[in-house]
Amino acid sequence: MKLRRGVAITATEYGAVLLDERSGTYWQLNECGAVVVNALAEGRGRRAAVERLLEEFDVERAEAEADVEELTRRLVEAEIVTP
Repeated sequence: MKLRRGVAITATEYGAVLLDERSGTYWQLNECGAVVVNALAEGRGRRAAVERLLEEFDVERAEAEADVEELTRRLVEAEIVTP
């Protein structure tokens, strides 16, 4: 998975913002969402994103896996990332 061409990511004080330059829409992400999207932007998969969440936040593996799956599903549906 990776960000689709024309999608920009910008870090913010509270996480990140994704801008779809094609449509002009944007997504505001919290810190956890930013970690996931940055892992995907680097070309790493869902497993790497889960591992990063586990390293950076006090969260159970099952919750991290569910959160990564939900966010990536939404990003794929919005054509922000390519599967």
